[in-house]
Amino acid sequence: MNRTQLKRSRILRMALSGSGPSDEGGREEPFLIRAVKIALVVALYWFVSITMVFLNNYLLDSKDLDAPLFITFFQCLVSLCLCWVMNVVSTFYPSCVDFPSIKVDLKVSREILPLSVVFICMITFNNLCLKNVGVAFYTVGRSLSTVFNVLLSYAILKQTTSLYALLCCGVILGGFWLGVDQEGVAGSLSWSGVFFGVLASACVSLNAIYTKKVMPVVDGSIWKLSYYNNLNACFLFLPLIIVFGEVGRLASFSRLTDMNFWGMMMVSGVFGFAIGYVTGLQIKFTSPLTHNVSGTAKACAQTVLAVMYYATSKSALWWTSNMMVLGGSSAYTWVKGLEMKKTPPPRPSSEAEEKLIKGDAGV
Repeated sequence: MNRTQLKRSRILRMALSGSGPSDEGGREEPFLIRAVKIALVVALYWFVSITMVFLNNYLLDSKDLDAPLFITFFQCLVSLCLCWVMNVVSTFYPSCVDFPSIKVDLKVSREILPLSVVFICMITFNNLCLKNVGVAFYTVGRSLSTVFNVLLSYAILKQTTSLYALLCCGVILGGFWLGVDQEGVAGSLSWSGVFFGVLASACVSLNAIYTKKVMPVVDGSIWKLSYYNNLNACFLFLPLIIVFGEVGRLASFSRLTDMNFWGMMMVSGVFGFAIGYVTGLQIKFTSPLTHNVSGTAKACAQTVLAVMYYATSKSALWWTSNMMVLGGSSAYTWVKGLEMKKTPPPRPSSEAEEKLIKGDAGV
């Protein structure tokens, strides 16, 4: 228990205090060195996030294997194993790796189970959206997270939203509908992909709200929460894989013994685990607000790369829809940042946890 208290997530403390390595020792780093570190961290976040999306799209778009639930299950299994690895490494090398002590606690697992159901819905619908709409339209396809944040915060938490924030949500909604319209005009619209994107956006918002509620159960540790979520998800996915007939598809999969395929699956799982780390790292070296801006810019770059990589031609209105979504998301982040400065901060640990979890929800 003492170890858990001593090793409470350093990322959360940094996110709360806004401090970085420069002030841990009580002295300021030269501006150039800090700027280089921030640039490297942001570049790492972009690389991991964009690579993960393209890698997932490659696996989910396979014509030989239609098993999105199994692919998502395997990624959760890899993340679970990596949590155990990090725990062991942290035990033997505590000065090098900061990771909370984890174990299987059935009581904690049961208390987190409702959140885990939302979690598996979120990652499953997210992958199904990506599978059906592709990388280029992915940003617009699941762009309603911010809108659902506003709606569900009012419905569940009774939190009201300012007029300026609502106007930003209106811009996002307009960009979403324009994007859907332009995909239809181009003949590439997938209504199932749009449907899964909307569900994924709603689940992202629910996940953020319920995460805040269960944080005390895991001593405020993001990594413990990730561990129990992935543990529960591995068991919850198994009956779903059977019910939806993916076992038979796996049995007839021609590349079932192909090490290249399993290598790609392993890499996708590692990147899925790594995105949590680099997200916290970017918040640590910058700020939650800067992280949101970086995430929006990353989504823009991701869309451009997808259009270039798949050599597709898009209309001016299609690009306008993307700019509306990204612009509305950025404006919403800016408005909420200004509002937070005007109001007294909430309880420190909850504020840091909420910032860390909601950081990448909009893009």
